[in-house]
Formats: sequence, structure tokens, C-alpha cells
Amino acid sequence: MKKITILFAFLLATNFIISCADGKASTKVNKQNLDTAKTRDAEIKQGVASISFDKKEFDFGTVNEGEIVETVFKVTNSGTTDLVITNATGSCGCTVPVWPKAPIKPGETGDIAVKFNTSGKPNRQMKTVTLTANTESGREVLTLRGSVTPKAK
Repeated sequence: MKKITILFAFLLATNFIISCADGKASTKVNKQNLDTAKTRDAEIKQGVASISFDKKEFDFGTVNEGEIVETVFKVTNSGTTDLVITNATGSCGCTVPVWPKAPIKPGETGDIAVKFNTSGKPNRQMKTVTLTANTESGREVLTLRGSVTPKAK
């Protein structure tokens, strides 16, 4: 019984060795993936985009319920490569951001316009806009805060 087990283990090991010897890893490399990786690595060596704002928080003070509060955040690319903002999301449906879709070149600025609809939002409010970008952290947060005077009932 021991001889059969040893023979089976030997045949199994031989099968693995023979099956691996036929194929060479270099023949299985996709050349297109290699070129894409080289391009990506060259972009990474240029550095990441860096973002700076004229303000990260906007205090709209006290407004009446139903008013629409608007502000513009100035964004500057202070990095060495193009800044690309891929998404901007408000913390709720009442906060709507509009951001530049085109890349922002190093040293240039762009505007992020934000509207906050105060309907149905009485009292102290704090809303955020989360930016997804090619910065080191990958996301940036802008804040709107203030007080909304409720409608008289």
C-alpha cells in the first residue's frame, strides 16, 4: 500500500513538473497591457495633482425657508499634473454642485458652483459637497452652513 501511495505521489509531482515546463511566461504577456502600464507609470512619476481652495467652508448666515443659497468655490490646481474632478456629490438632494468637467492645468483655476434649496430645511443646517479627484487623498469636502428661519404656520 505504501509503494502505491509513493508511486501515485511521484506521478502527480512529475505531471506538475512536465505541465509547467511546456509554457513560457514571456509568451503569455499581453503587449498592450505592458504598454498601458508603462504609460501609467510615466504619469505617476509626474506627481499627483494638488488642489487648493479660496475657501472650504461657506457660512450663508440666516435666510428664510424657501430661499436658494448660492456660492462659488474657486479651485486652483497647485500640483504638477492636470487636476481632474470626476464627481461632486451633495450630502442630500437639496445641495447641488456644478463642477468643471475638463481637466484643470497646473496653476489654473476653476469654479465649483453650489446651490442649496432651503425648502423643508428649517433651523441650523450643515451640508457638504464631496469632490472625487485625482489628488493624493482622492476626495475633498466643501461645507455650507447657516441657519434657516422656518416659515410661519
